Amino acid sequence: MNITFHEAVALAKRSGACDAALDVVSRMSGWDEFARHPQAPEWALWYAVSVAGARVPELEPIIAKSTTYAYRYACNVVRGRWPEGEPAIASDPWNAAMYCIYVLHRRWPEAEPVIAADPGCAYNYACDVIRGRFPEAEPVIAADPASAYCYARDVVRGRWPEAEPVIARDPKWAYHYARDVIRGRWPEAKVNVCW
Repeated sequence: MNITFHEAVALAKRSGACDAALDVVSRMSGWDEFARHPQAPEWALWYAVSVAGARVPELEPIIAKSTTYAYRYACNVVRGRWPEGEPAIASDPWNAAMYCIYVLHRRWPEAEPVIAADPGCAYNYACDVIRGRFPEAEPVIAADPASAYCYARDVVRGRWPEAEPVIARDPKWAYHYARDVIRGRWPEAKVNVCW
């Protein structure tokens, strides 16, 4: 790194770093020990945002190992595509979907199998990235009443027969589906409601 480890710790202290984190970091021998700490990606992102105010290439390999902090680094520091962090980002449905929505602003075929495994993330991806149906994810979306309702309302924009048996068993989402999608009575939705 262009700056010594102890100089970076001093800058972090002047920038208002958390006392508990400073206590841990100040006892470290250098960058190698720092990189092995489980909170290193979080602290490295904080340093890039709050101290450097820019990319810190020397810390990027540490950040790139974390799905959450790699996404946040791309979004808040790089402010664009960050290929070095993409393997980690693509391993997590939520971060991969958010990366597509807020960073790439387009589809990311390499991450679609991971995104398709989570009903809420798949719905968000279909709605905000594809802006249409996501057939590969529909069986997963249809298995979750909340995601199925939202998908029918916002993506299918009408009745979605494949998901109706699941939605019909959940009182809250059956009500919303009848009100917002069917726009009328839904006699097939027989749910037990206990008051």
